[in-house]
Amino acid sequence: MSSPFFPDLNKATALDGSTERARDSLLLKAEMKLTEQGQVIEARVRNLSAGGLMAEGNARVERGEPVEVNLRNVGWVTGKVAWVTENRFGVAFDHAVDPKIVRK
Repeated sequence: MSSPFFPDLNKATALDGSTERARDSLLLKAEMKLTEQGQVIEARVRNLSAGGLMAEGNARVERGEPVEVNLRNVGWVTGKVAWVTENRFGVAFDHAVDPKIVRK
């Protein structure tokens, strides 16, 4: 199983120092604001945890870039890009969310 923060590691420390383990696999569309670029994109969220998510899309993002993600039933959540590989990237949230609410 891969981490949403470091795709090649099973256990990893997130940017905020927390250890992520519980993830919900899902597939949903979400709007994402690329704060520094002033651009809004649509991304596909592939998995979600309280501390972050893995998404895929054609966005050109860089590690550490601030983003906002509009999650269903939660609203806009701020975070930073934690990793990037090909068309997938991870986002570490600034504040935890309840993934169960997003799935409803």
